[in-house]
Amino acid sequence: MAHLSTLHHTTDSLDSIKADAISIGIFEDGSLTARGKSIDVLMNGQISSATKRGDIKGKDGETTIFYSDHAPIIVIGLGKSKEFDTESIRKAGGTLAKKAIAKKYPHVACENFGGKGIEPFGQALAEGLTMGSYQFNDYITQKKDELFELEKVTVSGGSKAGLEKGTIIANGVCLARNLGNHPGNVTTPTRLAEEAKKIGRKGNMKVTVFDREKFTKMGMGALAGVAAGTDEPPKFILMEYWGAKKSVKPKVLVGKGLTFDSGGISIKPASKMDEMKFDMCGSAVVLGCMQVIAELKPKINVVAAIASTENLSGAKAYKPGDILTAYNGKTIEVLNTDAEGRLILADALSYVSKHYDPAFIFDFATLTGAVVVALGHIATGIMGTDERLIEKVKKSSEMTGEKVWEFPLWKEYCDQVQSKIADVKNVGAPREAGTIAGGAFLKEFVDEDIPWCHFDIAGTAWGEKEKPYGPKAGATGNMVRLVLDTLGI
Repeated sequence: MAHLSTLHHTTDSLDSIKADAISIGIFEDGSLTARGKSIDVLMNGQISSATKRGDIKGKDGETTIFYSDHAPIIVIGLGKSKEFDTESIRKAGGTLAKKAIAKKYPHVACENFGGKGIEPFGQALAEGLTMGSYQFNDYITQKKDELFELEKVTVSGGSKAGLEKGTIIANGVCLARNLGNHPGNVTTPTRLAEEAKKIGRKGNMKVTVFDREKFTKMGMGALAGVAAGTDEPPKFILMEYWGAKKSVKPKVLVGKGLTFDSGGISIKPASKMDEMKFDMCGSAVVLGCMQVIAELKPKINVVAAIASTENLSGAKAYKPGDILTAYNGKTIEVLNTDAEGRLILADALSYVSKHYDPAFIFDFATLTGAVVVALGHIATGIMGTDERLIEKVKKSSEMTGEKVWEFPLWKEYCDQVQSKIADVKNVGAPREAGTIAGGAFLKEFVDEDIPWCHFDIAGTAWGEKEKPYGPKAGATGNMVRLVLDTLGI
């Protein structure tokens, strides 16, 4: 794994910085910032001349390199000046980071790309630079000399506080990516528990880890049922951050930590089963958020819960037709052992509902293939019980550029997960509204008076088209930034 972990800020002019390359931005109308103009002067007007000739369009993401005695100059298109926002500057940062890696420039100096010296623009730039520099090369042992990492970026001007905050947030995203990208024999439930403890020590959090025997005795029959087929020790992980008075209701984050999913007895096809190492990306979102909270120490209360296990088909594995009893006492008819994520989340949601009086609950899960059919790898499917909370999520989505789309949780859908021989069943109507059925099932395990929103990230946790600040392949870390924004961090 490799990415920038810190950025350097200076008020010095760009042309005074000794770097392997310098970068400025240009809008479609040819306009440059004051720092950009100084570089154009250094280049004897070559940049403005190229714009007048039409060689530079200033289109969003366009890159042009000029060579001078001082250093190579990377000019990045910023699009229309009237449409320039935090997402624009985030993309510019990611574009620069990837171009620097491609050209093997160890140290790059850049302006703040037209973003005024205010914190949100500085934060967005840092997010773009840090996330855009991300690579996952941990298991490459041959041709290591061909690998290259961006070592340093110096930003001239802009908001120093914004840069620092954005770097911390982007590091949380990169942690989520790392956890997802490691294979299932590395990112195990034990590894997730160790990561939670590490974060807890940094953020003065209380971290509690329940093993198989303990959570089974506690009544988590759904998690215990899914975990029955694996010898890999399952875990139920709790993290408590109290940054405000304990009388203030905590915001609760719940993550699906299925570190490998074979489908169990209802086994998946062999094709792409390797991708089921990503089935724990919900827990990665939670841990990424908690790392940022540990660093920034906001004055809020946050509780995190992760249910983690493998879903295998050993001799002791649970079976279609089994009845499991969740932590809240509801019985579940198992009709498909590959609908296991909602089972382990049922116990986690029941537990936090009972013990924490949450202000609201978010849960994150690579829950259904159906959400990919509906939304592709473009947007995360959301649904919940509180309109104001859903609107807040949508507003944060616009701020962070992480798209979401709301599905309805009408009574007709909720009726489809009612069982004739138990309280509920773990699938809905055959080949119908599979994503909504998953949400309808989870709703059964959240107390009615608790605002709740479910995030089905099966389409966005990996597999999305590469963004300027996104990885070429593998885990994306999506939703970490959106959640932090929703929390007011």
